[in-house]
Amino acid sequence: MKDRHGREIDYLRISITDRCNLRCTYCMPEEGIEQQLRHEDLLSYEEILRLARCFAALGIRKIKLTGGEPLVRLGCCDLVRQLKALPGIEQVTITTNGVLLAEMAEDLIAAGIDGINVSLDTVEREIFAQITRRDYFDKVMAGLERVKALRFPNLKINCVPIVQFNGDQIVKLAQQAQDYPLAVRFIELMPIGLGSTYTAVSKEDIMKLLTDAFGPLQPYEEKLGNGPAEYYSLPGFQGKIGFIGAIHNKFCGQCNRVRLTSNGFLKLCLNQKKGMELLPLLRSGCDDSALQAAITDMILQKPLEHHFYDKEYAEDTDSRQMFQVGG
Repeated sequence: MKDRHGREIDYLRISITDRCNLRCTYCMPEEGIEQQLRHEDLLSYEEILRLARCFAALGIRKIKLTGGEPLVRLGCCDLVRQLKALPGIEQVTITTNGVLLAEMAEDLIAAGIDGINVSLDTVEREIFAQITRRDYFDKVMAGLERVKALRFPNLKINCVPIVQFNGDQIVKLAQQAQDYPLAVRFIELMPIGLGSTYTAVSKEDIMKLLTDAFGPLQPYEEKLGNGPAEYYSLPGFQGKIGFIGAIHNKFCGQCNRVRLTSNGFLKLCLNQKKGMELLPLLRSGCDDSALQAAITDMILQKPLEHHFYDKEYAEDTDSRQMFQVGG
């Protein structure tokens, strides 16, 4: 499935809930969600599967489950199993904060999950509590250790480096890839919602810190994952170091994804509000061909690029918070 700019769209990120068991400062207000979605306003698993089937018929091959925190929604592992069984779907992965991972890792792997990304911005309990406003550090680390103990081969740690919180944690986080073949990825802070009030640590500064600590980073040419991350090897490391710089290393020309929010909004670009409410159409009694036609029409309207920090496009900017769109 191609958009009007000739990009192959084969990757769908599905948010299955807007709820989360953490309150990360750059993502969610301390008091939580002021107006949570009602149960009836969420896509049911049956509706998610139907939409995924329609997307697969159009060329989507890879699905990422996100939230909020996807593991807080009951039946998540069963959803993974059912998505994996859909014709055309080659890969189902998940991004989690890791709080519930220790108790659910075995079921996720048994369901056929192809990749587990754990969001982790520090390896120190006090800083973790400061960032997340919750004392769940031990749970997250136990989740990582459980996945490692199961010898799961596709584990990634996602870190958002922020000057105000974890700029001094870069080296310690990178060390997670030293003795286990996982990838530690440093993701540039996006100026979305609460994230716009903080300062990102630059890729150049991170690379200097890692080079000073471990030696030169060598570009890794093989593909790891579905996205635009640039990967590097470090001397003596079993795993890899990755960088995702959506702002300063703009990769819109290779964008292969669209997003489906937990209440059924088909979002075409993380920055822009252009998209379509699929839930009313889904519940109108239409058949799959009508759904596929609507999806195809919207994919053709996918913007060429994001315009973060460009005031000329301010009216096109989406006002949703990150936890509402699934990242």
